[in-house]
Amino acid sequence: MNKNVSFWELDTLSPAQQEQLLQRTEADLSSYIEQVTPTIEQVRLGGDNALAEFTNRFDGSDLTPGQLRVTEAEFDVAATLVDEKTLTAIRFAADNIRRYHEAQKPGEMTMQEVRTGSFVGERFLPIPSVACYVPRGKGSFPSVLLMNAIPALVAGVKRTIVLTPPGADGSVDAATLVACREIGISAVYKCGGAQAVAAVAYGTESLPRCSKIVGPGSPWMVAAKQLLAARIDPGIPAGPSESIVFADSSVDGALAALDLLIEAEHGPDSSAYLVTTSREVAEQAIAALPEHWANMSELRVEYSATVLCGPMGGVVLASDMDQAFDFINAYAPEHLQILSRDPWQYLGRIENAGEVLLGQHSPSTLGNFVLGCNAVLPTSGAAATVSPLGVMDFMKFMSVAYVTESGYPEMAEQAQVLATYEGFDGHANAVSDIRQKYLK
Repeated sequence: MNKNVSFWELDTLSPAQQEQLLQRTEADLSSYIEQVTPTIEQVRLGGDNALAEFTNRFDGSDLTPGQLRVTEAEFDVAATLVDEKTLTAIRFAADNIRRYHEAQKPGEMTMQEVRTGSFVGERFLPIPSVACYVPRGKGSFPSVLLMNAIPALVAGVKRTIVLTPPGADGSVDAATLVACREIGISAVYKCGGAQAVAAVAYGTESLPRCSKIVGPGSPWMVAAKQLLAARIDPGIPAGPSESIVFADSSVDGALAALDLLIEAEHGPDSSAYLVTTSREVAEQAIAALPEHWANMSELRVEYSATVLCGPMGGVVLASDMDQAFDFINAYAPEHLQILSRDPWQYLGRIENAGEVLLGQHSPSTLGNFVLGCNAVLPTSGAAATVSPLGVMDFMKFMSVAYVTESGYPEMAEQAQVLATYEGFDGHANAVSDIRQKYLK
């Protein structure tokens, strides 16, 4: 396995080469779209039968169409497989996540008087249904379940279901099921990938059609969401993990290397960079990686080495802070860690990031699992315009307006001017003297 960490010195790279560093696995989804198109169509036509067939083919299970939904007995078995320490951690994380998202929830209604007698505002309502996707192929993710589902429950979504691929034995990750039961979700379905997206976009005999799907997934899943966006709200773009760790000269490069591995170990399709203006920190980080790899499993070493020794990861040396943060903002990372003895000095420089974790005691691990802020974050540069998953992703608002008799004349006069200018006679007439004949 190649363990020569990629080293990128921005001053030596052409603009085109620097631009290449910003690319992600999902930069071109055309091949994935081509692959998932027939899968989507077969699930649309074949329902549960097609869904079970694809689940067995891609996940190595042996499920019948009638076994797609997790039973109460399976929940009971899962409860016996999760130890008390894990259960305590799940409850700790769930409590923090709930607290964070309850603070996001708006009141039922807002109104303000924009002019005397004229009121405008919003009424907030939950969306009707959502499918929360929990990936499985490169690990088990009860934390993702909590991040996806708790804000939906806080928002008041009436139907919240969970989609997650089964293991080869047809079972769902036990901790994920325990987490579901802890927060009150009982509708869990054994399916993943493009076929799962198609199932909730169209509905099958077992799976209800949903208004929205949220959660991170593979490029195949992302491609399916893109194709089915007219059928189901695809939520924020959340693909393979990506991160930037920024470290200044006040920290040990070995610490930066330790944190660089957090997101790099998710899979070979992840992206992870250490950005620094200190050559010493860069060299320390590269030198420390073998020691950190010695404390990881072979699979996680393989994943992270593929990332850090490839074209979408490694160590980036900037000539100064302006160049460093220009690169970070252009990349718009999903996760951004700021390693410094004084991390707050850099916060104002950051314009684009899904999350910013400040200081040497705030590794991404905490954000991913227990801090409470949502770890389902925009990827592939979408952080430039898209926010992390939150309560408002599961709510909508309708504008509400009320004009009193005393407030009407001023509003009508100005509206009639604009309606006349734009040539809308019906608009203008509705606020003209004609209206007075019908008002009581």
